[in-house]
Amino acid sequence: MIRWLFVLIVLLVLGTVAAFGGWLYWFTHTPISLPATPFEFSIKHGSSLRSTARQISASGLPLVAWQFELMARALRQDRDLKAGNYELTEPVTPLELLTKLRVGDALQSEITFIEGHTFSQMRRTLTAHGGLKQDSAGLGEEAILKLIGANESNPEGLFFPDTYVFSGGISDIAVLKRAYQSMQSHLAKAWDTRAPKLPYAKPYEALIMASIVEKETGKADERPRIAAVFVNRLKRGMKLQTDPTVIYGMGDRYTGNIHKRDLTTDTPYNTYTRGGLPPTPIAMPGMASIDATLRPAATDDLYFVAKGDGSHYFSKSLDEHNRAVDIYQR
Repeated sequence: MIRWLFVLIVLLVLGTVAAFGGWLYWFTHTPISLPATPFEFSIKHGSSLRSTARQISASGLPLVAWQFELMARALRQDRDLKAGNYELTEPVTPLELLTKLRVGDALQSEITFIEGHTFSQMRRTLTAHGGLKQDSAGLGEEAILKLIGANESNPEGLFFPDTYVFSGGISDIAVLKRAYQSMQSHLAKAWDTRAPKLPYAKPYEALIMASIVEKETGKADERPRIAAVFVNRLKRGMKLQTDPTVIYGMGDRYTGNIHKRDLTTDTPYNTYTRGGLPPTPIAMPGMASIDATLRPAATDDLYFVAKGDGSHYFSKSLDEHNRAVDIYQR
């Protein structure tokens, strides 16, 4: 009796194993129909296998979450599933879907940081992007700088304006770190090839000047000459007297117009009341402004005035500058 009972148990176990093996083969190789073509779903950063299966099922794909989880564990492929935004263009089997998740075959997202934007504008761009994990939400500037490994105490101007491509679901801190490291790299290369006898003691001072050049003109061919004016003024001990720094120092008080009282109201960024460079950049400078700052035009210009068409008139003397102001602004 005991022998027959043992045989029966063995047969039941073998039958169960065979049945499970048959089900597993059927399940892993049966295509999943798509509710729409293409079909997209997202997996959040840090999701476990169980959470991943549930997110897929909740997205509308006709996949039983616990069965998908069971398959992954049975095949010992239940780890290293990648977060991101995924797209299916044709029916896939659960095994193909699992492979897609493990290799991270996700859609690529991108975000663009614009030349001349401030850090506040940059943060709004990050917050508005639906493909990023918002780890910086609620963090102050000092905490963000620490997380990206920056040594500076102010984030303004530290990030290189560019388009950054990434897999969906990554942290916004990771994107900020890439943009910071990119600026460090670009600035270091430009610094190494800078013109001689520039009035900058370190790359950060050049970055401050580049941000001013960025805000002063949108015309690429004018940037080296704009930079030359500021270099010449610094060398002569003249105040920079540039409106964009005043506007930056006004903060929320700036409503679109700048008045004489604003030029005489002292702030750390008012280059009409204070000599030298402001304490930090005032925006993100692009590569053209960095290059212009470190390789300015060879000119004795000390002044410039907007002509009203986006360009500027440059002068070597105050008398010439005043005449230009009468012509173009008064």
